[in-house]
Amino acid sequence: MENEKVYNMKFSKVYPLLITKAEKKLRTRDEVNELTSWLTGYAPDQIEEFLLTELTYGDFFRNAPALNPKRTLITGSVCGVRVETISEPLMREMRYLDKLVDELAKGKPMEKILRK
Repeated sequence: MENEKVYNMKFSKVYPLLITKAEKKLRTRDEVNELTSWLTGYAPDQIEEFLLTELTYGDFFRNAPALNPKRTLITGSVCGVRVETISEPLMREMRYLDKLVDELAKGKPMEKILRK
């Protein structure tokens, strides 16, 4: 039930929090969009357009055009939970993005974050 609450949050409310987290550590909105694009297959301009809609956070991930196959290489903890052990697929996708933004905010180079 708690997951449903997260899934139904507006993308336009959640995504700016990720951007703010990165910007506080002197990273950019464009970098967050690049990570999100890499993960989901959306173009950066599509991501920006979604901020002006009523799209839910769950639907953002459910409708992702091309989830990156390398996303399964994302490991580590977010809020004390290891992302690779999350059994709920939709929640795992959301946590992958959280983890990518965490890595960005910690100063990791984009090449490493994008598993190149």
